[in-house]
Amino acid sequence: MTAVLVPLVVLLPLLGAAAALILGRHRRAQMGVSAGVLSAVAVIAAVLLAAVDAGEPTVVAVGGWQPPFGIVLVVDRLSAIMLLISSIVLLVVLLYAVGQGVADRHRETPVSIFHPSYLVLSAGVFNAFIAGDLFNLYVGFEILLSASYVLLTLGGTGERIRAGVTYIIVSLVSSLFFLSAIALIYGATGTANIAQLSVRIAELPQDVQLILHLLLLIAFGIKAAVFPLSFWLPDSYPTAPAPVTAVFAGLLTKVGVYAIIRTETVIFADSDLSVLLMVVGGLTMLVGILGALTQADIKRLLSFTLVSHIGYMIFGIALGTELGLAATIYYVVHHITVQTTLFLTTGLIERFGGATSITRLAGLLKASPLLAVLFFIPALNLGGIPPFSGFLGKAGLFLAGAEHAGADAAGAAGLVWAVIAAGAVTSLITLYALARFWNMAFWRGREELEGYESVLLGSVQEAPAGATLTATRTTPVLMVVATTVLVVVTVLLTVFAGPMFDLTSRAAANLSDDVYVGLVFPGGIR
Repeated sequence: MTAVLVPLVVLLPLLGAAAALILGRHRRAQMGVSAGVLSAVAVIAAVLLAAVDAGEPTVVAVGGWQPPFGIVLVVDRLSAIMLLISSIVLLVVLLYAVGQGVADRHRETPVSIFHPSYLVLSAGVFNAFIAGDLFNLYVGFEILLSASYVLLTLGGTGERIRAGVTYIIVSLVSSLFFLSAIALIYGATGTANIAQLSVRIAELPQDVQLILHLLLLIAFGIKAAVFPLSFWLPDSYPTAPAPVTAVFAGLLTKVGVYAIIRTETVIFADSDLSVLLMVVGGLTMLVGILGALTQADIKRLLSFTLVSHIGYMIFGIALGTELGLAATIYYVVHHITVQTTLFLTTGLIERFGGATSITRLAGLLKASPLLAVLFFIPALNLGGIPPFSGFLGKAGLFLAGAEHAGADAAGAAGLVWAVIAAGAVTSLITLYALARFWNMAFWRGREELEGYESVLLGSVQEAPAGATLTATRTTPVLMVVATTVLVVVTVLLTVFAGPMFDLTSRAAANLSDDVYVGLVFPGGIR
C-alpha cells in the first residue's frame, strides 16, 4: 500500500503545477489546487512516516526496473521525516503567500506564475528526499534550480534580477560539480545507485575515493551554504518576496544538508573526512554569525544566522555517531521551522513597520503586541534559550561531541571541544543579535526614532542598496494565522522533544546499519 503512495509525493505537485498553469486566469481555482496538492502530500508523508517507523523502509522501482538498472525511490525514517516537515512548511507558507497576494492584488506574487513555480519547487524538494540514486537526486536539484530562479525574480526589480543572476550562476557551478562527480563515479563503479555505491566505492583506490568524495562535498556544500562556499546566500535570499525567502531559507539549504548526510553515511561510510567536516562546521558557525553581528537589516541578519547554524548540522554529521546523527536530524527539523517562522515574521514587520532595518523601526511592541510575541518566541528558540528546541538540539549535539571526544577515536578530541566552544559562542552571539533587533524595533519608543543614538547601532551597517522607508500596508489575517501556526509548531517541537528525539534516534540507527543498503540493493553489504 505504501509503495503506491511514494511516487505521488512528486507526481501530485507536478500535475498540480500543470493544472495551476492551465487555470492561470482563475485565481481562486489556482489557490485551491496548490493548497489541495500540498495538503494531500502532507497526509501522504504522515502515512509514510507511520508506516516506515512501524516497519522498514519502502522501496519503489520505477517502471518495474529493479536496481541497479532502474530508478528507485526510497522512503526510510529520515526521508519520511523530511517529507513531512517540508510539506507542512510549504503548505503554511503557501497560505501566507495567498494572504499577501490577496491584500496586495498579487503584485509581489503573480498568481499565474507563482503557483505553478511553487509546486514545481515542491516537487523538486520531495524528489530529492526520496531519490535512491545520484542522478535522480541531481534531477531533483535541477527542478529546484529552475523553479527557484523564477520565484527569486518575481516582480522583475533590478535588485531581484541581480540577486537571481548571482544565485543561478552559483547554482550552475554547483550543478557542474555534481554532474561531473556523477559521471566520474559512474565511470569508476558502473552505477549511480546510492546503495550499490556503498559497496563498489570501497573497492576503489583510496586516492580515487578521496577525489570523488571531495567533488560531492563541494557540490552539496555550495547548496547547503557551508563556509567558504556560502558567500552567495546573504545577497540572494533577502531580495525575494517574504514567502519565497522563507521557503528558501527554511528548506533549500537543508536539501544540501540531507544530501551530505546520505553521502557520509551510505556512499562514503568507510571514507573518513570527519576532521575536514568539523573544521568547516566550526568556521561556518563563526564566520556566519560574525557577519550577522554587523547587519542592521533583519533579513540580512537572518540570512547570516542561517549560514552559521548550518555549521551545527555539519558538526553533527562529522561526528558520525548515532547520537550525533540523531541530534543533527532533530536540529534540521528545528531549524527548518524556526528559520521559516522568523522570515515570515519579518514579512509582517515590513508590512506593519514599513521597513526591516533597526535604524528605521521603533515602537512595534506597543503598536502590535502579537507581532512582538510572534518574533520573540522563535528568536529565543534560534538563540538556544532553554527549554526551546534550539537549546535541546544544541545540547544533543554538544553531548554527542563530548562522548566522541571522550572516546578520542581519531585523536581529535581537542578539535571536537574547539567546535563545541564555537557552537556555544555562536549561540550567544545569535541571541545577542536578535535581542538587539527586538530591543530597537519593538522596545524602543517611536518618539525616540529621530536622532536616536546607541552603542547598539554603532557597529551595524545597512544592506547594499538598502530600501528606503516604505508606506505601511494592511496585514491580512491569513498571513498572521499562517505565521502563528508555525510558531505553534516550533513550540510543539519543544513540548514533544522526547518522542521526536526517539524518532530521530531510530532514523539515525537506520543510517548506521545495513537496513538501507540491504533493502535497496539486496545482497549489498557495507
